Amino acid sequence: MVGLPYPVLVYSGALAGVPEVVRRAAPNHRIAIITDSRVESLYATPVAKSLELERSAVFAIPAGERHKTRDTWARLTDEMLAMGFGRDTVIVSIGGGVVGDLAGFVAATYMRGIPVVQVPTTLLAMVDASVGGKTGVDTPAGKNLVGAFHQPAAVVIDPLVLETLPVEHLRAGFAEVVKHGVVADEEYFNRAHAYAERSALDASRGDRDLVEIIERSVEIKASIVSRDEREKGLRKVLNFGHTIGHAIEAATDFATLHGHAVAIGIVAEAHIAERLGIAKSGTARTIQNACHAAGLPTTLPSISVDTIIGFTRADKKARAGEVEYALPKRIGFMAGADRGWSFPVDDKVVRDALSA
Repeated sequence: MVGLPYPVLVYSGALAGVPEVVRRAAPNHRIAIITDSRVESLYATPVAKSLELERSAVFAIPAGERHKTRDTWARLTDEMLAMGFGRDTVIVSIGGGVVGDLAGFVAATYMRGIPVVQVPTTLLAMVDASVGGKTGVDTPAGKNLVGAFHQPAAVVIDPLVLETLPVEHLRAGFAEVVKHGVVADEEYFNRAHAYAERSALDASRGDRDLVEIIERSVEIKASIVSRDEREKGLRKVLNFGHTIGHAIEAATDFATLHGHAVAIGIVAEAHIAERLGIAKSGTARTIQNACHAAGLPTTLPSISVDTIIGFTRADKKARAGEVEYALPKRIGFMAGADRGWSFPVDDKVVRDALSA
């Protein structure tokens, strides 16, 4: 994959190749598979059986964002220590974004850092969370406020596993696809929009069109991350929709799916960009139409605007009391290259955009 120092494999049937990928990425290591209660029997246990059993163990956490916490991180590390896993360990993360973020954080901190192989099983994790090396856990103050950058040793993406993904979660993952189109590629945005309208995201999950969408989304993120691994500049554009999105997740005690929150966020933040005269008129409506085609929400749930604004102030992107936003200029092109790819936005502008 473009510019990345590790392999990203995307093809139908890739799950069967996980043992070989692990052997190449971390030879002669013990293997700790981290998964969740939904994915364990579907994919983690079969992968464990394909590995050398005496060298592997499966650690399953309860499914859901509410379990991506410091307490879960501590439990996993304690269990691994109790079983004698040392620095000769590789972690294999099998699951969605929650599992990937958490397993990556365990890998970043265990024995001061051990390898992790990411095997995403949701569309959202495939196109976004598994690539780029962001790891972390949530706190009561907000999402991903404790974490580390820790690049994976490899990423294995098998679109066939999406056959078992509930349609609501498939659609939630499409929010990141739409975001990548807005950020970097208008033609891709239009192609993804047309795919969502044509398939209603409930057709065969392994069809070639969806595989190509996943591949292009990974390419976009990889290209950006390879130029700015630690989010000092260009990588900030990938935060588009996430300042509002993360605030919605925190305000709903993480009951809102990440993709749903991001869909609302990219529409709201595009409205902010239009109100500031940054974005081309109609950009927000175009994004909203694509989200609707994918079956995604685009308006706030039953939360007060002031509550949302309060949570944005705890966001990692806040600086000197001001909340910074990554904002589009038009579909396929982000604004702010001359100012570090982010804009401080007054709460009144955010309030007006959300209220509208």
